[in-house]
Amino acid sequence: MTSPAGKTARKRGRRHPLASVALIAIGLLSTGGVYALATTTASADSASAHAELVDEGEKLFVANCATCHGLDMQGTADGPTLIGVGAASVDFQVGTGRMPAAASGPQAEAKPVQFTDEQTKALAAYVASISDGPAIPGEEYLQSDGDAAHGAELFRINCAMCHNVAGAGGALTEGKFAPKLTGVTEAHIYEAMVTGPQNMPVFSDLNLTPQDKADIITYLKYIETNPAPGGFELGGLGPVAEGLFIWIFGLGAVIAVTVWLTARSN
Repeated sequence: MTSPAGKTARKRGRRHPLASVALIAIGLLSTGGVYALATTTASADSASAHAELVDEGEKLFVANCATCHGLDMQGTADGPTLIGVGAASVDFQVGTGRMPAAASGPQAEAKPVQFTDEQTKALAAYVASISDGPAIPGEEYLQSDGDAAHGAELFRINCAMCHNVAGAGGALTEGKFAPKLTGVTEAHIYEAMVTGPQNMPVFSDLNLTPQDKADIITYLKYIETNPAPGGFELGGLGPVAEGLFIWIFGLGAVIAVTVWLTARSN
């Protein structure tokens, strides 16, 4: 038989029924505290880095852009307002070398880029910090793995009348033009669609969804990397270029053969 002293010892060795609950609560509180501390620190670091980026962008803007666009971005006689253009517009205009503009004209042309990628992102962050606008697109919409067939249909309906069905570009009125789309990065194509630079209309998500835009990019990259199945594409400029080729070389060859045959008969 167990003595009363032994029973008392065993009772003292048992855990209280709420001990497990207390241990779980302590574990959850500890884990939550560590997570909260880590996320707070990461958020603070991210906010600090963004603030430094905006400060750098402000310095670049004052030194390189404020002369035309104004210190308050409201625009001047030499440049339009930047209120509401967003980071995407800045990334496109500066990232393609169109800005700073070399000279005034019907439209700014692409030229060698004047700023590094980091400086371009800083300028975009500063302009976006002043007023909201289209953001730089995420990587999920810049992959060339969309539906090229669907993108080709959308491009023919919305873009080919200016840029040509092969993206070779074309002339517009008053000295303006639609640029060729070969050699353009996926990000800049997407940004052009959402910001409408120069004479291009804006394609909001109500006109073309982000996935539609991704499909158009897929199509453009497909025709850029795949040769024309019909042979010489003659710049992809359509029936005018092809007709001129036939007129000069085809008819010219017929005339040359006729002259040669006539000379031999004589």
